[in-house]
Amino acid sequence: MLSSSIELYQQLSDAVLEMEEAQTVILAEDIVKHGLDAFEAIDRGLVQGMMRAGELFEQEEYFIPELLLCSDAMYAGLAILKPHLKTEQMRKKSRVVIGVVEGDTHDIGKNLVKIMLETSGFEVLDLGRDIPPKAFADEAALAGAQVIALSTLMTTTMDGMAEVIRYLTDGKIRDRHQVIVGGGPVSLGFAQRIGANGYAPNASEAVKLTKRLTGDSAICKQIK
Repeated sequence: MLSSSIELYQQLSDAVLEMEEAQTVILAEDIVKHGLDAFEAIDRGLVQGMMRAGELFEQEEYFIPELLLCSDAMYAGLAILKPHLKTEQMRKKSRVVIGVVEGDTHDIGKNLVKIMLETSGFEVLDLGRDIPPKAFADEAALAGAQVIALSTLMTTTMDGMAEVIRYLTDGKIRDRHQVIVGGGPVSLGFAQRIGANGYAPNASEAVKLTKRLTGDSAICKQIK
């Protein structure tokens, strides 16, 4: 007998959490086969599983390899379920430009934030690492990004974050973009001093902050 939809969504969440990509695919296909709601499966299954993984990462029970395997499972399930989303469940995604500021090539933290943002339904333009301040401003303006997410792990490159905000201000487009900052040496006080819109100490908090700044409490509906 087919399990209830709630049980299937829970199994999907568990499969992502347990890094079981093959099982995630089987469950997603089963959900499609039985005509269950794809959005509910994504929201209550895939996304919920990834958020649980993020919580374990914060608690240092999971580490980067585990989180990446969870994301692989999540994306495998998403590839199956996305084509079955109903039209009304699709709307324009909030867009985020993300990167590591100039002078810094450490990008593991940035990559984790990118994964968590994409998991939560944001459209993410990843500029990479060692990115000049002007490039952030230019790319955000070109992409029409609501949020610019800046990362660094080096105290010597932190001023690059302030430079990004100065470029936005000089270009008279500061009010078009929310700027959030993060990384080992970065603090809330630093974010406030440079005029950033927010600070996140980890990937999960970055997602929560981005949701607040974009007013997107139901961001999962943006997956398409």
